[in-house]
Amino acid sequence: MDRYKIFTGNANPVLAEKVCAHLGIPLGKLHLTRFSDGESYVQILENVRGEDVFVVQPTCSPVNTNLMELLIMIDAFKRSSAGRITAVIPYYGYARQDRKDKPRVAITARLVADLITRAGADRILTIDLHANQIVGFFQIPVDHLYAAPVILKFIAEQKFQNLTIVSPDAGGVERARAFAVRINAQLAIVDKRRVAPNVAEIMNVIGDVRGRTCVVVDDIIDTAGTLVNTANSLHEQGAEQIFATCSHAVLSGPALERIENSPLEKVVITDTIPFSADKISSKMIQLSVAELLARAIKNIHKESSVSELFV
Repeated sequence: MDRYKIFTGNANPVLAEKVCAHLGIPLGKLHLTRFSDGESYVQILENVRGEDVFVVQPTCSPVNTNLMELLIMIDAFKRSSAGRITAVIPYYGYARQDRKDKPRVAITARLVADLITRAGADRILTIDLHANQIVGFFQIPVDHLYAAPVILKFIAEQKFQNLTIVSPDAGGVERARAFAVRINAQLAIVDKRRVAPNVAEIMNVIGDVRGRTCVVVDDIIDTAGTLVNTANSLHEQGAEQIFATCSHAVLSGPALERIENSPLEKVVITDTIPFSADKISSKMIQLSVAELLARAIKNIHKESSVSELFV
């Protein structure tokens, strides 16, 4: 395994091409198409026998289609005698279904982990899982990267004054605290609670944000409801400027409209999920995780440390 190759499906080929550009290697060739009934079909167009193969495929929208593509690609590489197969999943779909929070529901994040493992993946490389315990759902090694270095570099370059990092809920406190410590900023937490079904949430801001620049830190922005409610609460509490960052910009449903009509000045996202033309917004700033992934892939291939990328 003195060589390695990178392949991609249809989920985010632009990101895969950027990773290859950082590594100075061409993107692997394969034929991926769908039959008229929707079935995915994969044929590898070059020899991969004994090689270290990395398959870049976030399981973003359309989630089920991209997941099936990933599984079929892994199976194709396994049957083509690849030496090792690493599934590079910048965004791990179904991650929010990581526990049994209601009676008679599936733990789908575990199911997807089992599917990927059974398909033939030898290793997983991913970014900012929604819950750290998902690493334990796999029976194979998982390299769990964080987009924080990329985002923190951007924040530091802005030279914000009177900066406060804000967690939009109790579950994100650890992430927000890590950001605040790294850049020597204050920390605030938004406590939200629903008083009754279909009744608006009460948002309480814990921490002083009056006259300060606030940066809301989250891992996923989906419909942007929580984010916009948080921004409104900070605005009502006298925050001078409000920004937001996230690793995974799902941006479904009314997300863009909500963001555009909110007091948010800018929303910083990464390219773990492709940023399509229909999601263009004057408030969006996209950063790339391609270099981070490229360095991780190189270290994995060389069997050297990946944890050095966390700093």
